[in-house]
Amino acid sequence: MQHHYRAVAVFCGSRVGADPRHAQAAELLGRRLAEAGIRLVYGGGRIGLMGRIADACLAAGGTVTGVIPTFLARWEVAHAGAQEMIEVESMHARKARMAELADAFVMLPGGLGTLDETIEIITWRQLRLHDKPIVLCDVAGSAQPLIAAIEAAIGAGFAEASARSLYAVAEGAEEVLPLLATLRPGTRAAAALT
Repeated sequence: MQHHYRAVAVFCGSRVGADPRHAQAAELLGRRLAEAGIRLVYGGGRIGLMGRIADACLAAGGTVTGVIPTFLARWEVAHAGAQEMIEVESMHARKARMAELADAFVMLPGGLGTLDETIEIITWRQLRLHDKPIVLCDVAGSAQPLIAAIEAAIGAGFAEASARSLYAVAEGAEEVLPLLATLRPGTRAAAALT
């Protein structure tokens, strides 16, 4: 499987969530990134799904770059094992730095911060601020509420049907890298255009 990516940013929760499949997906994706020689760029935490994906990537010999705001690093949640930990001044700066470092983006399950990061990176693509692939990893239905919100915006006339082409959906972590291998920066997922 040929990959076109040096680094992939993963947005995911600072909690592990109630369903054990969420942590299993983070660990599997971390291993797969390491095996493919793709650097993990993530929010820098050692807790929750963030910690799980970083630990799994590192254990498999991978390279990890964390990007964390100084106030969170002060709370001692920064992952000490990451080869590179970039401290930034704000959550806004974190998102911008992760976007600079990554060739593609993946959303794993998470809370409000994960939703914020994902919606912003999709919006930036819509605004043509980048054209890097975005994959929503649907673990046990975790991506469906976000997809439903986007569909509601389309149905209400606030977004074009072409918004569906801004991201692709992987059915579980095992499908993320095979799907990314079919997506090149500068291309869009298939969508019905109106």
